[in-house]
Amino acid sequence: MLDTAWPMSFLATRDGTRASRFYEETLGFRVISDDDFALALDAAGIMLRVQKVDAFTPHPFTALGWQVPNIAAAVTALVAKGVVFGRFSGLGQDEQGIWRSPSGASVAWFKDPDGNTLSLTEL
Repeated sequence: MLDTAWPMSFLATRDGTRASRFYEETLGFRVISDDDFALALDAAGIMLRVQKVDAFTPHPFTALGWQVPNIAAAVTALVAKGVVFGRFSGLGQDEQGIWRSPSGASVAWFKDPDGNTLSLTEL
């Protein structure tokens, strides 16, 4: 039944204005709506709802990620917009913070202003 339904993604923010600037200006998503409850964004045809909450603790793992055709170019473009990519000891990341997984995928992680861990993956 749900195999033909469009998925939606959810994150949380304590500051809707700051989240809106990040997701719209830094990541380039189009705002669909912005009300007292959530910021709704068009993320390549999938709705991303950033719920406005008083408090929350971000997960210590990736909450949302994107598959990109060229991770080095995507990292470079985001760094130019002020995004800082995470460095993790023991992973052997390159100078851009990109990790080559055993499967051959390349992955880089960054956080949104609320500390949600986001990722880029090139397969």
